[in-house]
Amino acid sequence: MTFTSPDAADADSPLKAEELQVLRTQYENEGSYVGVQTKFNYAWGLIKSSSRNEQQEGVRLLSDIFRNAPERRRECLYYLALGNYKLGNYAEARRYNDLLLEHEPANLQASSLRDLIDDKVAKEGLMGVAILSGVAIAAGVVGGMLFRGAKRR
Repeated sequence: MTFTSPDAADADSPLKAEELQVLRTQYENEGSYVGVQTKFNYAWGLIKSSSRNEQQEGVRLLSDIFRNAPERRRECLYYLALGNYKLGNYAEARRYNDLLLEHEPANLQASSLRDLIDDKVAKEGLMGVAILSGVAIAAGVVGGMLFRGAKRR
């Protein structure tokens, strides 16, 4: 997945394994007393990952912060939108991104991400229409052949 906008470009470059490991170690060392900032940093690193499992874990951690730390919600919105976008959850991505844009209409990252989400939804929507059209045409051809075969008998 390649991001064309410079505003969302950092999401396409995962952290080096060693960098992510530093965040993971700090997160694990804090155990059940993990701080919100440590959790956020680790979630951010996971969202940037190219691993779907790590992205899912990042979204889970950010969702937890969003629910339990109201003072950090605004910070979570963009990365929740981005994580859901990378996972293909476009409706969720749009929901979080729209919430951010309601509060910050001039946010360039969120505007850029909105365009990426809209483009992806449009492309996948067109692909879905093309697939359904192809199936309908194939069913029509097969149905026509069966109808002609039944008529001949």
